[in-house]
Amino acid sequence: MILELKRRIFLMETTTSILIQTQPKTAKLMGSTPIFDVLIIGAGPIGMACAIEAERWGLSYQVVEKGCLVNSIYNYPTNMHFFSTPDLLELGGVPFITQNDKPSRLEALEYYRRVALDLQLHINVYEKVLEIEGQDGDFTVLTTKSSYQARKIVAAIGFFDHARRLGVPGETADKVHHFYKEPHPYAGQDLLIVGSGNSAVEAALECQRHGARVTMAVRGTDFHEGLKYWIRPDIENRIQSGSIVAYFSTTVHSIAHDSVILQNEDLGEFSIENQFVLSLIGYEPDYSFLERIGVPIGTDECRHPILDPETWESRRAGIYLAGVVVGGLDTKTWFIENSRQHAVDIFKDIAAKSAGS
Repeated sequence: MILELKRRIFLMETTTSILIQTQPKTAKLMGSTPIFDVLIIGAGPIGMACAIEAERWGLSYQVVEKGCLVNSIYNYPTNMHFFSTPDLLELGGVPFITQNDKPSRLEALEYYRRVALDLQLHINVYEKVLEIEGQDGDFTVLTTKSSYQARKIVAAIGFFDHARRLGVPGETADKVHHFYKEPHPYAGQDLLIVGSGNSAVEAALECQRHGARVTMAVRGTDFHEGLKYWIRPDIENRIQSGSIVAYFSTTVHSIAHDSVILQNEDLGEFSIENQFVLSLIGYEPDYSFLERIGVPIGTDECRHPILDPETWESRRAGIYLAGVVVGGLDTKTWFIENSRQHAVDIFKDIAAKSAGS
């Protein structure tokens, strides 16, 4: 059994089609085209939770994912650990066994691979959704590889892989990174880290300890109020000792090949030597995609998608949202552990409507 599981994991890692089942037996046919009860966009933990709920309600479904399985977790920093305990990250009753109280990124990747394989979830990876045409009960979903017919749509698209941009000249240069993986590439380099939250501060500390010459640019007068209490003394001590240079009330004006021009409230514009920039100013939902598929966005400060708070159905009938994308720019409200409930609510509603149709 263990050897067979390892063989299946190896196959999944070496082919993009191992999870592809484009015509589950429960899907009804229109001519030669399967009509799914539900098309799920996104194969993160919540997209997978939606697939599990579809199975439980006896609904045919297909998951399509533009990247790899749990793509956001894959893009987390290499040595990251979750805040949550394993039981809060579990799906489908599959136990999440870890060595420590807080699971690592690697353990999470192994766990969600196992869930997808053991439960034989119908997931197509490396397939991006382009457009959704039609109406409730009769949608056509166009992707980079195919098209699908579905009665309902669930978008569990997250936000972590859609980084906010600085919007300054030079930001598209190869030296600018919007995701942090590990400190090794920056050893011996002049590294500017832009941001004030946990991601930016943790990257600054790790890179400095691995030989980078770190400068931080912080827009406000202090680090983010949500900074972990055990990290604050560490970063403050590094700044006080001069190991890390930090400019507060500072923004990036422009980025050049070997320098960056900063704008400080007191100092005005000034230039620093620089080989790399890590812009870690947060993430946001892919609003252009949401608007393209007809999900209206609120005008409130957090730009919440307009949804039914009990069923998570958008104002474009038949299209639901699940997971952290529900929170809009409020990225501190929904997490894996509490947004798993979205899948339960959504499929209860879909099943009720399917039974009544």
